[in-house]
This record gives sequence, C-alpha cells and structure tokens, in this order.
Amino acid sequence: MDYDSIFQHRLNGLKRDGAYRSFAELERPAGKYPHAVWHSPGGPREVVIWCSNDYLGMGHHPAVQRAMRDAIDAGATGAGGTRNIAGTHHLHVQLERTIASLHNKPAALTFTSGYAANLTTLAVLGSLLPGCVILSDADNHNSMIEGIRRSGAAKVIFKHNDMDDLGRKLTALPRDQAKIVVFESVYSMSGAIAPVREMAAVAKRHGALTYLDEVHAVGMYGRRGGGIAQMHETERDIDVLQGTLGKAFGLAGGYIAGNEALVDCVRSFGHGFIFSTAPPPVIAAGARASIEHLARSNVEREAQQKNVAALKAALREAGIPALPSPSHIVPIVVGDAVKVKRLTDLLLHDYGTYVQPINHPTVPRGMERIRLTPGPFHTPDLLEHLMTALNSAWRELALPYAHQNVSRITPMLQPAT
Repeated sequence: MDYDSIFQHRLNGLKRDGAYRSFAELERPAGKYPHAVWHSPGGPREVVIWCSNDYLGMGHHPAVQRAMRDAIDAGATGAGGTRNIAGTHHLHVQLERTIASLHNKPAALTFTSGYAANLTTLAVLGSLLPGCVILSDADNHNSMIEGIRRSGAAKVIFKHNDMDDLGRKLTALPRDQAKIVVFESVYSMSGAIAPVREMAAVAKRHGALTYLDEVHAVGMYGRRGGGIAQMHETERDIDVLQGTLGKAFGLAGGYIAGNEALVDCVRSFGHGFIFSTAPPPVIAAGARASIEHLARSNVEREAQQKNVAALKAALREAGIPALPSPSHIVPIVVGDAVKVKRLTDLLLHDYGTYVQPINHPTVPRGMERIRLTPGPFHTPDLLEHLMTALNSAWRELALPYAHQNVSRITPMLQPAT
C-alpha cells in the first residue's frame, strides 16, 4: 500500500477546498507587542498581530518576565517528570493555590493545556458518576466534546445558550439521576457570552452539577479577572471552573478549580493528568505572577475594552459585516474558505497585518471568518492602518458589505443576553 499517496491525497483535498492551514513563522520581540517579526519567504518583515489570544499582552509583562527569570536562576526549568513521579514542583503547588483563590474554590489542578484539562476532567467525571448524563451546549469546544465522548456517559445536546431548551431536557430526566451541565462562558468563534447565572440556576433546580469553561474569560472579566462567573457573582453556583493560562494570562497550560474531593478524583483517575509530564515550573512561576497582577490591576482590561469598542465602531462605520459580539472577540464572516484565505494573505503580504483564517472544522462550512482580538497596546494609528487595509482588501475581493449580506448571516447574529 502506498501510504504517502493516501496522505497526500487527503492534503490535496484540503488545499482544493481552501481549508489547508499554513502557519506564518513569527517572533514577538520583547516590549514590541502587538508588533512582531514575520519570517516571510522574502526575508524578515515587521507585522502587526490582530488575532492573538494573548489578549492583554501579559506574555511580555515585566512582572511575568521577572518571575520567570528568577525561577530560571533558581533552577526551575524542566519539570523532571509527571506530577506522580518527580514532577510536582513547589511552584506548581503555589500556582494551584493562587488559582483556587482567584476562583474562590477550595482546590485547583493544573494541566499541560486547556484542551487536556477539559478532556481529562469530563472523561473522569462522566465515568465516575453512575448512570451519568452530560448535557452539552451545541457550540461547545472540541476538547469538551472529546472529553464527554471518552467518559462513556450518555450525552444530550441543548441549543446554544438556550435556557428554555436546557430546562426541558433536564425536566425529561429523573431527578435522582447524575447530571452535568457543560457550557462555556465566552464562545471563541462568535464572541457570544452565556447567561451563566441563569443557566447555573436551571441546572441547580434539577440537581445537576455545572461545568463552566472560562478559557476566553479568565483574566478578562470579573473584579479580579476570575471570568464571567466572577463578574456575575455566581462562582458558588459553578461546581467546576475550567480555565487556561495560555490566553489572557499570557503563558501556557490549563486548569480546573472546584471542591477538594472532585479535584482529587480528577488528579487520581485522570489519565491525561497522570501520564503527562508536568508543565515546566518556570511557566508556573510566570503564570502565577500574571494571575496575581491581573487580580489587582484593571489597567489592562480597561484599555483593551476601550480598543474593542473603537474597532467595533470603525467596522460599523465601514459597513464590514462583523457579528455583533458582546465580548472582546470580533468575528467577521466571509463565508468562503478560499476567499477568507485570500483576504488574510492580502492583509499580510500587502499591509503587514497578521490575521488568520478560521475554517471548518473550527466553524461550520459557509461560515468561514476572520477573528479580531484588539488588545490594550493597539494604538489609534494601528486601528486606522487596519481599517485602511481591511477596506482595501475587502473591495479587491469584491466581498459584500453589511447591507448586502445580513440575511445570509442572520442565524449567527444573536448576541447572548
């Protein structure tokens, strides 16, 4: 059998459909964010990043850099093994205490990634609870879907952010049956925000555990950066808060926070935790510094929110069809995989503006888009340059403006309340 020809055939199909993913080789010089160096085929070029998940620029914050340098000087580079063997460093324990405090929970557990945290935790919870049914929001992330699948638990999907549909599906289940309601607070591809307080209340009325993915909200919302649940003062109604260290906190890794017995069960039964080498302690040091800084500083959040509002206003004025997201995520639907790739190529090559195309399976076919995430360091001049570039590329590709294609994207135009 010609294995390589099979693989190449599949890759050719992706390229033919416009869904093949190519990566730009970037460097982020310290202190220059959102400016970066793109190692293009023609040599290094300066570009401006408009799609980073380092939402607040904490990856280069002086407090984070200082904590990581100190940790390296103290020898905290490699972890030395899995947490169960030789990899539990004092910095890991300190970080978990900081995370638990951030979310007002008794315990926390860190993972190599947010993906690993979701997959492992949901697999454990669904498998340990006898006869468990997991009710999952229709737009949940792939990591949650995979965790539910691996749990072996029965799955019920409820309509996206729809409390009434969730209530109906919970009512159809026996009161004494084990149930977990699994949803996100901020949905990364639409920017929608879940009605967290109300959904938690519906779940509790039916005796269900609540599992909330806050990866796109931690650091960004709440009086101490604890996320949407903290912003709405409903953390006590969430049994498991899952977050990431790789977005607003600027580093890498994922975590859960909850009651001690639940967290300990995940630590003790979760294969994705047990068999994974621990994150480098130096990362734990930087993440802890980032969390502690954002717990006492609103400067970064306020500047970022101001820039998000300015971008949304500029897009409305230009007539470029951004989805009316209530969050910091600004999606612009192109609706064609080939055209969205051409758009991002034009922006990068002609204007030094770095934005990545978002294609299937991340979003449904026909809903391909770009996703803008302005941060606190995007200046008015950078915004003006982005809008000049976007308008020019939009016209060159003959993409429709808002008044021309609203009906086509209406199903996605319902912001969360």
